[in-house]
Amino acid sequence: MKRIPPAVIYTILRLLTFFVPLAILLLLGFNEWFSAIVAALIGFAISLIFLRRPREQVAVAIHNKRTGADAGPHETPTDEEAEDEVIEHSEHPQHPEPDAAQNAEHSDHVDGDATSR
Repeated sequence: MKRIPPAVIYTILRLLTFFVPLAILLLLGFNEWFSAIVAALIGFAISLIFLRRPREQVAVAIHNKRTGADAGPHETPTDEEAEDEVIEHSEHPQHPEPDAAQNAEHSDHVDGDATSR
């Protein structure tokens, strides 16, 4: 049996989060424009809260297709791992900063040029 792509599942769920509230509001007798706007807001809120997993699956599928990566599960680093990596890179900078004496000489040179004009 062929598996349904995550983008199709996510699209169907997003459409349902819009059309179900729209149908309910229209059946209750609300104005069409008002119903459409409220249904869009409700659909956005529902999809933002409840459709996180399908949205991430679509993002991983798009990433894998664009990068040519295998279709395995996408491993994102935890917050601690990301913080450790940032700290590690900040402790060992690749380009050492010039010392204060070099900065002072440079600023004197620049100031001298500005005052001579």
